[in-house]
Amino acid sequence: MSRVARNPVPIPKGVDVSVIDAVIKVKGTKGAMEFPFLMDSVKVEKEDSLIRFTPIDGVENSHAVAGTTRSIIINMIEGVTKGFEQKLLLVGVGYKAQVQGKTLLNLTLGFSHPVQYKIPEGITIEAPSQTEIIVKGIDKD
Repeated sequence: MSRVARNPVPIPKGVDVSVIDAVIKVKGTKGAMEFPFLMDSVKVEKEDSLIRFTPIDGVENSHAVAGTTRSIIINMIEGVTKGFEQKLLLVGVGYKAQVQGKTLLNLTLGFSHPVQYKIPEGITIEAPSQTEIIVKGIDKD
């Protein structure tokens, strides 16, 4: 049995959380996100500054789904307040990264042609040097 879902999630100041039907919406300083959850497996209740997750008895895997839903909501709250950042390092002779505008990442990775990667919306990519890539966004996925 999962004990993760038993702990309520605190809502920090400056973050708006709303639970409407089967959708949890989180809005903060860096942006807004929403997550559809399984209403038939988990009961989500918002109190003043807490969110509680209760697995529904008699439903298979409801404890696991409640713990997973809690973890996703924590990541959403962290994303809209602080954001996420991942630093990547290219290791190889002749490997280079270069950002063109805000929509395209050019990579030279030893192929006969350069690899062009279209940057998705909500993600920012920086290349401070030719072998470093920094990916930033509010969604941990």
